Amino acid sequence: MPLQRRHLVKVSVDKENRRSRRLAITAAGRALLAKAYPIWQQTHAATERLVTGCSADALRNALRAPS
Repeated sequence: MPLQRRHLVKVSVDKENRRSRRLAITAAGRALLAKAYPIWQQTHAATERLVTGCSADALRNALRAPS
């Protein structure tokens, strides 16, 4: 798992169901998320400003609908 190899998440076996895995974000993962989140916010806001002819919510709903 790429995120695990980069030490951004820790994967452990679920104690109640050994077939399942638990994922936890590491300190390095939280630090990277803290740096990435403002970039995502800016990009998301810019994309929503470019959407014309319908609301961003309507666009999201249309994209989720089966074709």
